[in-house]
Amino acid sequence: MAKTKSIFYCQSCGFESAKWLGKCPSCQEWNSFEEQIVSGGNRPKTASSLSRETHKPIRITDVKALEHSRLTMPDSELTRVLGGGLVPGSLILIAGEPGIGKSTLMLQTAMQYKGTVLYVSGEESSEQITQRAERLGTLNANCFIMTFTDPTIILAEAETLRPDFIVVDSAQTLQADWVDSSPGSISQIRESTAMLMRYAKTTHTAIFLIGHITKDGSIAGPKVLEHMVDAVTVFEGDQHHLFRLLRCTKNRFGSTNELGIYRMETTGLKPVENPSEMLLSGQASNLSGSAAAAIVEGIRPLMIEVQALVSSAVYGTPQRSSTGFDVRRLHMLLAVLEKRCGFRLGAKDVFLNIAGGLKVNDPSIDLAVVAAVLSSSEDLTLPKGTCFAAEVGLSGEIRPVTRVEQRIAEAGKLGFERIFISQHHQKVKSPSSLITIIPVGKVQDVLREMFG
Repeated sequence: MAKTKSIFYCQSCGFESAKWLGKCPSCQEWNSFEEQIVSGGNRPKTASSLSRETHKPIRITDVKALEHSRLTMPDSELTRVLGGGLVPGSLILIAGEPGIGKSTLMLQTAMQYKGTVLYVSGEESSEQITQRAERLGTLNANCFIMTFTDPTIILAEAETLRPDFIVVDSAQTLQADWVDSSPGSISQIRESTAMLMRYAKTTHTAIFLIGHITKDGSIAGPKVLEHMVDAVTVFEGDQHHLFRLLRCTKNRFGSTNELGIYRMETTGLKPVENPSEMLLSGQASNLSGSAAAAIVEGIRPLMIEVQALVSSAVYGTPQRSSTGFDVRRLHMLLAVLEKRCGFRLGAKDVFLNIAGGLKVNDPSIDLAVVAAVLSSSEDLTLPKGTCFAAEVGLSGEIRPVTRVEQRIAEAGKLGFERIFISQHHQKVKSPSSLITIIPVGKVQDVLREMFG
């Protein structure tokens, strides 16, 4: 009879202990340990585990690197985020909030792909998957669906089918029979993912693994899950907005700066080919507190709208609120305006919003934030056709940003007439005679140019 033992796992970070602890020594969380029974029985041997037993150490100079051509996905945004295509044998984690569109994205990718796909779901029946696929468009006869949660059965069928890639929805529903714990537990997620990873590396079959996130926004399961996979993508967005963003936080085969933008419709997720035009479509030209910024997400330049509202504090303590922008960065920019430019904003409420539900980390948005705040504070409309692309330092200096030529070209393509950049950019030429480049060195220079 197989021996069993109890191990206590931290539900926050995955730290394991032989006894229960009130406080996790790894992540410092209280009352996060949960007891789980781990079986000592033999694990099932698949083709991947059998081949692993015959491996011996060899010289790295004796190994011939395989040059696999990337699989081109039918979704142009997904192809961009993955670094130019899907690498055979890669394990990709797609995480996001419930209802954000993770399963929809993977199902429509499976329906549009020309090759063989295995779609595994532990959350829906076969009839539900087919009904949802029909709503997204035409059915793909080369897409095979399974509703099993045992990774041993899943990989046994995959060895027979030999698909181009596998979709597992989701990691929290997998249940290996040799682990005596409930689905979604740390031990189940870790062991099941490890088995999928060994199969992917041995057979060169790519696997998409859909994962949930916790209430604090982190990926559910042990932290080792993010270390095991080759790429971690996060599907985010506001459910009250049309846009969904696909970001890559880890990618062993490409850049982590890429961004995919989708528009949620009744027939599924549609890639946005020209996001700048859509993000600026509702911008009001005759109201104060609105400024346009030229940012870069990965290799893609974007034009976005920054909205600010400055009003007198009614309840005594001024409020500082920001949506889509780091509120600590907003505090720093307000302190710069207070100290370097003499604007008294300490007794006023300041609200900032990035239109379209985007979350922006590019420092080039600083100057647009400053312009929007001052425009709302003085109730003065910014000159029509003006945009900004520069970082603001603590001393009020305008600092340069990367890839400024692409930002200027994107602004000129959308009809902007002037763009403010740092004077430290050398030999920057306008790609079009329709847009004027205004180099500035201090925040005061920007105010002088805009308001006189």
